[in-house]
Amino acid sequence: MSISLEEKIAHLPARPGVYQFKDNRGNYLYVGKAKRLRNRVRSYFLDSANHDGRIRVMVKKIDDVEVIVTDSEAEALILENTLIKRHQPRYNIMYRDDKSYPYVCVTHGARPRVYPTRTLVKDGSTYFGPYDHVGHLRRLLETIRKTFDLCTCAVSPKMIDKTRGVPGWHSCFDDYLQNCSGDWDAEKYLPVIEKVVKLLSGKTEGLMREIREEMEIASQALAFEQAAKLRDSLLSIQKYNQKMKIVDSKKNNRDLFAIEPDYELGEACGVLFKIREGKLVGKFHRFLKNIDGLGLDVMMQSFLEDYYTDSLTGGSGTIPDEVYISHEMEDEEPLGQYLWEQHGKKVPIHVPKIGEKRQLVQMALSNARLKLGERRIEKEKADKERIPKSIKDLKEYLYLNRLPRRIECFDNSNIQGSDPVASMVTFVDGKPKKSGYKKFRIQTVSGPDDFASMKEVIKRRYSRLKAEKSQPPDLILVDGGKGQLNAALAVLREINYLENCDVAGLAKRLEEVFLPGKSDPVMIPKTSPALKLLQLARDEAHRFAITYHRKKRGQRTIKTELTNIAGIGDKKAQKLLKHFGSVKKIKESNLETLQEFLGKKTGKVVYQSLHSE
Repeated sequence: MSISLEEKIAHLPARPGVYQFKDNRGNYLYVGKAKRLRNRVRSYFLDSANHDGRIRVMVKKIDDVEVIVTDSEAEALILENTLIKRHQPRYNIMYRDDKSYPYVCVTHGARPRVYPTRTLVKDGSTYFGPYDHVGHLRRLLETIRKTFDLCTCAVSPKMIDKTRGVPGWHSCFDDYLQNCSGDWDAEKYLPVIEKVVKLLSGKTEGLMREIREEMEIASQALAFEQAAKLRDSLLSIQKYNQKMKIVDSKKNNRDLFAIEPDYELGEACGVLFKIREGKLVGKFHRFLKNIDGLGLDVMMQSFLEDYYTDSLTGGSGTIPDEVYISHEMEDEEPLGQYLWEQHGKKVPIHVPKIGEKRQLVQMALSNARLKLGERRIEKEKADKERIPKSIKDLKEYLYLNRLPRRIECFDNSNIQGSDPVASMVTFVDGKPKKSGYKKFRIQTVSGPDDFASMKEVIKRRYSRLKAEKSQPPDLILVDGGKGQLNAALAVLREINYLENCDVAGLAKRLEEVFLPGKSDPVMIPKTSPALKLLQLARDEAHRFAITYHRKKRGQRTIKTELTNIAGIGDKKAQKLLKHFGSVKKIKESNLETLQEFLGKKTGKVVYQSLHSE
């Protein structure tokens, strides 16, 4: 007999672990960690829980929950990261690297090899990086070759077919083909690898100190050739060290993280600066997706946890002495415990408020904003090149001359001719573009004449576009049947603008589309995305017109109520409304308050007029 979801939740242990929500098809919805599994999982299903819309939608889809108990939150943190990468649940924050960053790999085994790569493999190797600039990586590899005579190729010399030549990117074979470090004995090879790891870890000060001591010992032993070689190695490291950007005068080992969201784009950008011995040794950025409804504290925690628990790039060798972040984390305890276990001592996590560290975090934030700006441009370019099906279908159904990528839709609104207004909404590639919305107050028409009102707004809109030589829309859509369409066509002919765009009218009754020169309407299938787009544009124009009409009518009513008071004109009425907020609040104010704002005489008149009943 199967156990229900409610029974599972009721019997969850109050221990650390990972929980996995699934839908009725067994698809993973969300993977999370908890200090107490029972409390955390139950919190999703409490009626009083103040969840955002995204979580409420997810909870409705949950059909099953699986948990894995761990000994600590730190273990749960690692397991959570592994499961998220494996299953990629719909409601977890997901990551997208902007590019494939290069790393330096130090392989695992009796004779480790050092080489550049963009592919990370779980084979026990250690990866240093990522490096945001290939030039920095090449300079580092050149330093390794010159300092230690170490081959940094990804293959052994024995694998090369000399009759076919060496691959072009194996540049170090030019120097070491005859005397490759792959032939060194273990006693010579392994100490060199240890020094290379120190250099890759940014511990250049200690490495230079070690080489100096070896050089002095060689000099005292009269091994002048060896001492000269060590001197050249020292100079090579010093030259590399001088080119590194010093950003921390105290020469500390720090990681700086910054998060910048763009909710309209639906992504955030996380930036990491790696500082070792005061030098900026590396930086990289990642884009976070699925961020709707999430706060910066949640995103910041996810970014740090994902980085440090990554089995390939987040090992103990990459953990600094301190971490600085741009925003507070939701709960830093699990990560703090994990970093302590990995580093052997506490790693403080702070949000700097002032000074040098704050400036570095601000610099990371500026980089994040820059990357988001570039990402937005990329996405807009991709969206512009991608044409929605509704647009393609609309062109075919209505026999249009061009793809209706930009649609401008018009509607009128009035009550028995009072406060007549009109609206225009703009849709670009099937989506509303709010910056293109326009409101019109009807100026030349008296009484409820929809045809005349449509003529006025069409003439005003496209006479102006013609004068400004602005880009015309692909399709003008008017709300109504033949009458409204003919009114729009007459004006467009009058101003000689009809050749610039297509025109159509959408009647509400049967969702009929009327076209110029055709007596019968076009009936687009009810399920077609093309009809849904026209309906959406028509309904949005209607909503926008009604909202504007109600606002104008309300302003007129309020203004009349105030301007009927002796001594209160238009300007003073507006001043009163701006100060108090509404007529109701003006009425609720006592005599002293009104006199203080308007003066004794006018304040008394207003008070008596509003309380005459």
